[in-house]
Amino acid sequence: MKFRRSERLVDMTHYLLQKPRILVPLSFFADRYNSAKSSISEDLTIIKETFEKRGIGTLQTVPGAAGGVKFISRAGRAEADEAISELCTLMENPDRLLPGGYLYMTDLIGNPQLISKVGKLLAAAFSDREIDTIMTVATKGIPIALAAAMYLNVPVVIVRNDSKVTEGPTVSINYVSGSQKRIQTMVLSKRSLREGAKVLIVDDFMKAGGTINGMINLLKEFNASVAGIGVLVESEDTKERLVDDYVSLVKLKDVDVRSQQIKVVEGNYFSKVSTFLEEDAK
Repeated sequence: MKFRRSERLVDMTHYLLQKPRILVPLSFFADRYNSAKSSISEDLTIIKETFEKRGIGTLQTVPGAAGGVKFISRAGRAEADEAISELCTLMENPDRLLPGGYLYMTDLIGNPQLISKVGKLLAAAFSDREIDTIMTVATKGIPIALAAAMYLNVPVVIVRNDSKVTEGPTVSINYVSGSQKRIQTMVLSKRSLREGAKVLIVDDFMKAGGTINGMINLLKEFNASVAGIGVLVESEDTKERLVDDYVSLVKLKDVDVRSQQIKVVEGNYFSKVSTFLEEDAK
């Protein structure tokens, strides 16, 4: 069956978006659409230009007999600006204040459209790094990690504070909570992570960084390495930061319970990320 170019473009776009960071040989598309490789190359050029203009991502071409193309998700500067501004506005709602100066964030983390934007921005921040898996800690970090994993096309491993019989043999460590200075426990199934893996650590909130520092130490038990650290929210209210090299989307500057005011600003995202796409006006 012969496909028209318009049909090929739609189907190829869908296929590539569903399989980010996977190398697809040109011969696969040529056989799939019963078309010449030269026609497929022209189609891919159109898709790449459109992806980049619309802030979707880019296509990387690998030459040679074993080569092909792979879709890499990236973000445009305007898109990142809009998403981070939206996060700041939502978090500054005084209705989020809880006793003790805590903020209610469950609705944000449970919003699929918002978390998809968060996942895309975090994935874009580390799109040029080799990543085998994403690690997070239960429970609020899970939706963020899964969202980023969709764009990076890697599995997610979940660190818990106690062992489950369904996890099988586990590795556990003790770590010091950065903000409360309490000894706590981290547990990860031995089957979750292969030795030598390159791991992106993702979390929803970082104050002093004790939890993230604990995950870094846990990775050492697997001879795994840290490929990057990304957080949704970092707190400015900390005397000592245990983690230095990280990417944050927003920063919680101040919580005034008496006046019911919350101050949230952009994090260090724009100073850390340089791989923005130049978008056309939408």
